[in-house]
Amino acid sequence: MAQGSSQGRTRARKSPPHRVAVIVDEGTNPFEVGVATELFGLPRPELGLSAPLYEVTLCAPAREVRMNHGFFTLTGVAGLGAVDRADTLVVPGRPDNVVPRVEAVLEAVRRAHARGARVMSLCTGSFALAEAGLLDGRRATTHWMWADIFRELHPKVLLEPDVLFVDEGRILTAAGSAAALDLGLHVVRQDHGAEIANAVSRRLVFAAHRDGGQRQFVERPVPSVPDESLAPLLAWAQERLGEPLTVADLAARAAVSPATLHRRFRAELGTTPLAWLTGERVALACRLIERGEERLDVVAALSGLGSAANLRARVRRETGLSPSAYRRRFGPSAGEAVRV
Repeated sequence: MAQGSSQGRTRARKSPPHRVAVIVDEGTNPFEVGVATELFGLPRPELGLSAPLYEVTLCAPAREVRMNHGFFTLTGVAGLGAVDRADTLVVPGRPDNVVPRVEAVLEAVRRAHARGARVMSLCTGSFALAEAGLLDGRRATTHWMWADIFRELHPKVLLEPDVLFVDEGRILTAAGSAAALDLGLHVVRQDHGAEIANAVSRRLVFAAHRDGGQRQFVERPVPSVPDESLAPLLAWAQERLGEPLTVADLAARAAVSPATLHRRFRAELGTTPLAWLTGERVALACRLIERGEERLDVVAALSGLGSAANLRARVRRETGLSPSAYRRRFGPSAGEAVRV
């Protein structure tokens, strides 16, 4: 627990809770509805807050909706009029994404966006946002299993199938059911800061930041020779990121030529050895910044990025933020120490 935490004192909230509406459509995934209510709907007594962070309402286009392939029926939720009072609209996914949504749902999504509400889709809920016309010309993501069908149905959307979520400002999309947690924590962090987001992640027993994208989850054929997996090499390299490792060093460790190593990285990871090594070093640098290390030369040395100048360039390229901006957004609050 960070020193100077909220335990033992009450924090007053001066503004009313942020209102979140979650659309429950026919066939909606109940896990994703649960993610939304867990993230935004639970009270947070462990934070010592005098009022909830969010006010959550489930809403549906009918008085009864069948969920989870008709396994059970949900009743007693609000109508779609609740969308018109929401500051954030959450649209979970459905299993039948080639079947068009009912027009009432699509119109509710359009109205929310038109009046300035934040709109989030979870997993294949991005199909609904695309059907409503919100994603044309924008970056978005969806579950990797549905990426090809999504491209066919919505060719004007700039689909990014390898990431966990995409933040386009007022429109955000998550790649899968578990990635909904990543996106939700990102939103909590934006709304209330890193300290509260980290506390929510601890209660969820879920990492506040997950490295990599959904490429790591895409199904691939099992290698015919399991001993040729890159896993041992990757684990070895991750323990030595602060050392002057090169692609030649990786190839020597794997007892293959650099060209062979390049082909194996492309086949197994979809990237090059140098890009993987740089990405791992940037991820380590970001973790060091999040833990409170303020000396850029130290971060650069420990992560293997060499110089503070290279660190700045690499972190900005990978995250879109300078190290100082990254620290302000994700690092510990000023004057606090974090237990690692």
